[in-house]
Amino acid sequence: MAEEVDRAMEAYPRAKARTLRFTLGAPRSALAVGDGSRAVFLRSDGPEDLVTGLWLSVFDQEGRHHEVLLADPRALLEDADQEQVPAAELARRERSREGGEGIVTYSVDDAGDRVVFALGGRLWLSLIAPDGLTASTRALSLEDSDSAVLNPAISPDGTMVAYTTGDRLMVVTIGQDAGQDRERAVLALRPGTDDRMRLGLAEFVAGEEMDRYQGFWWSPDSKALLVEHTDSSDEPIWYISDPANPQVGPRARRYPQALTANARVGLSLVLLGQDDADPWVGEVDWDHQAFEYLAVVRWQDGHRPLLLVQNRRQTEDRILDVQVPDTRQGLEPGQNMTLLDPEVAPKVATRVLQEHGNDQWIDLVPGLPAYRPQGGLVDAFIDTEADTTRLRLDGRIFSPAGCQIRQVLSVEDRDVLAVVSTDPRSFDLMRLGYDGSIHVLNRLPGVWSASRAGHGIVVSGRTMASAQGQVRHCYLGADGDLDRLGAEGLGLVGEARPDSSARQTGEPVRPEHQDRPDRRAVDAGHINSQGAMSAVLADTSSDPGFTPNVDFVRMGQHELFAAIVRPSESSPYASADSLPVLLKPYGGPGAQQVVFNQSYYWESQWWADQGFLVLTADGRGTPGRGPAWDRAIFEDMAQVTLDDQLEALEALPDFAPEADLGHVAMIGWSYGGFLSALSVLRAPDRIHAACAGAPPTDWTLYDTHYTERYLGLDPAVYRRNGIIDDAPSLRRPLMLIHGFADDNVSVANTLRLSGALMAAGRPHTVLPLTGITHMTNDETVAENLLILQRDFLREALKNKTD
Repeated sequence: MAEEVDRAMEAYPRAKARTLRFTLGAPRSALAVGDGSRAVFLRSDGPEDLVTGLWLSVFDQEGRHHEVLLADPRALLEDADQEQVPAAELARRERSREGGEGIVTYSVDDAGDRVVFALGGRLWLSLIAPDGLTASTRALSLEDSDSAVLNPAISPDGTMVAYTTGDRLMVVTIGQDAGQDRERAVLALRPGTDDRMRLGLAEFVAGEEMDRYQGFWWSPDSKALLVEHTDSSDEPIWYISDPANPQVGPRARRYPQALTANARVGLSLVLLGQDDADPWVGEVDWDHQAFEYLAVVRWQDGHRPLLLVQNRRQTEDRILDVQVPDTRQGLEPGQNMTLLDPEVAPKVATRVLQEHGNDQWIDLVPGLPAYRPQGGLVDAFIDTEADTTRLRLDGRIFSPAGCQIRQVLSVEDRDVLAVVSTDPRSFDLMRLGYDGSIHVLNRLPGVWSASRAGHGIVVSGRTMASAQGQVRHCYLGADGDLDRLGAEGLGLVGEARPDSSARQTGEPVRPEHQDRPDRRAVDAGHINSQGAMSAVLADTSSDPGFTPNVDFVRMGQHELFAAIVRPSESSPYASADSLPVLLKPYGGPGAQQVVFNQSYYWESQWWADQGFLVLTADGRGTPGRGPAWDRAIFEDMAQVTLDDQLEALEALPDFAPEADLGHVAMIGWSYGGFLSALSVLRAPDRIHAACAGAPPTDWTLYDTHYTERYLGLDPAVYRRNGIIDDAPSLRRPLMLIHGFADDNVSVANTLRLSGALMAAGRPHTVLPLTGITHMTNDETVAENLLILQRDFLREALKNKTD
């Protein structure tokens, strides 16, 4: 066993990259569809297969479970492994951190009978048989085969597909066969318009910071579309170049740089005409000057569209409904044909439903705002007295204090299904009743999510109890009652959870660690005693071959949530009396590292087995502990986040006497890279070496929506929170790592800090990564990155002098 762990540890750096962090072969992007007896999902063929296929999970009339391959990219394309992906799609994948190939996203109609996706520059349709056990896939016939097919979305009734080329919004009417498909442009930019204008695509900050990747939305009755148009003329032009290939010119792009202009975003309403009749096009009207961010668009059955718009500082937002006309009769003439002209288009009014304000910032809660089907608006509210982000129905709070709302998954007439934290380390699935009741669905703490449709649900979860996650499809019966997710057979609900006491006292629900079945014991489907059909989707992913040796603790004055990872029993450092300390935080706003998910600690375990005691601490600004904790970093995130890492370090010997505080290093990527560089610049007596990956060293070089939320609009605040001016203070070894193709954190950040260090005569190391973006999925680069950092830190700490 010890030899197996040692071999796994040696293979880890390359295996991590080759398997996309051990996710290949696992089901993902699962979506319950139709009446809930079906779920569409993606999965590649094995633990090192990047090419993802489209699958269906279905229960037949006898309750037997089946997994049906709907579309295999290698059967559809001869060169599926070398697919030429359009630049706009590559940008979307970078924003969503998508590392797979093949079919990576899809769209399903309301009935769950038809699925569309883009592959190889073509538009494809999978038709599912009524019993769900077979399917056929064909390419839809398009008039212009040379145009990009971006973000296809099928109409709710399954009769049409809309997609964008970037300059045209196309609608394809699906025929009985390819010869009967009909395509037309329903909205287009004027001829000669350059790439500063885009149609039907989410702008950069929407994808990078708002998790909104859509740029157009179908009406529930399939008779209209809302279409985003973006003018980036006022944004600065940035260039990305490849210095390793000087014969290739730089690539120009617009970037929403902090403290500069944003793209101008508008929204057109397109009412589709019958057959080939011209559509009617109007322009949705709101106060764009006061509320320039379009954060959310949601169009639910039986309701007008909802918009959530934000002001530049994100201290105010408004929920609007769009006054879509019931019919085209009586409307003033729309635009000329299908050409976009917002200035002359008829105005489509909006109405303010809710307004929110906060002196620091307002968070976006995924899934909100949303209507309850029978009526009533559900939104999020920052309850400062209870220090809780809570849910409201028509302005009345109904979720309990202490239940921090992370995401809303579905809004039903009886309840809301949400991801909630009472302990920030666990992302729990909760059914929240409008009467204030709560029901925790997951038995084990971990990172949980779900998709709910009709009378079915797909539950996805990762915990500390197993290396792999689990995706379980459940059909709940005719009433769709979540109470049918009983403990028997499902392993999702505990025998006794203190829901009632938590509801009465406001005390947090703290799930306990329990054993769980091995995920490889996949059942073929069964019916529990409460009538729910259930099956675990097959998973062929690999695991790293070792289990992290983790202790979870609370540290310091702020009771920081932290994880300590020690060398494994087979490591030569297992019984060392003294170990150098490696701080491995993210540490910044909006993201956590200390969670009940085993995969978060695999890399930490590799570092521990290289001879380090690894400490990860979530300081102020990380989510899940309440609005006051989040906002403690406002306008001072550099110093506050550094202070919390130093606080955790000082407390470490109380939990790990072997910690050698005379030899301490820090590593990190993105904000963690910034924090690592910051630590050796401002705390060289405490942090003795650092490796900083893709660090945003100058916050004026990062995007508007993220940076201005935390730092505001005062340039002096940016200078105080940046680290360029700290360059003369460097007296510890520092390695800077950056990809030249990074379009999120520009390599200019590292080059500016390196230039300042050079000007100050401070030695440092720069590791440039040619052709690498903010993601480092190249297996050779990923492997060598870990090894080079390890060797750099070992040498730096060995040669440390006071």
